[in-house]
Amino acid sequence: MKFKVTLRDIARIAIFAAVLALLGLPGAINLPGGVPITAQTLGVMLAGAILGSWRGAASVLLFEVLVALGFPLLSGGHGGLAVFAGPTAGYLYGWIVGAWVIGAIVNAAKAKPGVLRLVLGLVLGGIVVVYALGIPVLAASYGMSLGAAAASNLIFLIGDSIKVAVSAILVLALYRAYPKAFAN
Repeated sequence: MKFKVTLRDIARIAIFAAVLALLGLPGAINLPGGVPITAQTLGVMLAGAILGSWRGAASVLLFEVLVALGFPLLSGGHGGLAVFAGPTAGYLYGWIVGAWVIGAIVNAAKAKPGVLRLVLGLVLGGIVVVYALGIPVLAASYGMSLGAAAASNLIFLIGDSIKVAVSAILVLALYRAYPKAFAN
């Protein structure tokens, strides 16, 4: 199997890395527990659903490489290597895997994304995977049990559910307007 990266792939990856950065501009809503509410997970969901598994994950990875290099692209103007060792590091790693999972599920049929497959991909990749990687790191960082860390994340489910709905609406509208934008 040959793996070929085109100029179009590179451009799409860069564009979605920029979308992730732009979604950090509104800032964050800081909550007790050290994990902020941001719009950037919406970008992760869109990247995976629109670009597909490897391009979506690559766009998040590119964004995170820029963050690691010190660019203040995370919500609230954060950047640098320290964010990859702090309490929210697991969520950042989860964004990469989550975008891949979303893309794999949404684009599994190589056809128009159906609502059920789209929502399933967004929930599994954008919420379940991100939480599964984020919660253990949060728990370890604060010396709390996994149960306590998971309970502290319940507050995010409402916002993340809204992001799933917004992502699904945007993805379906984009597919109707410009299906060439999607992974092929």
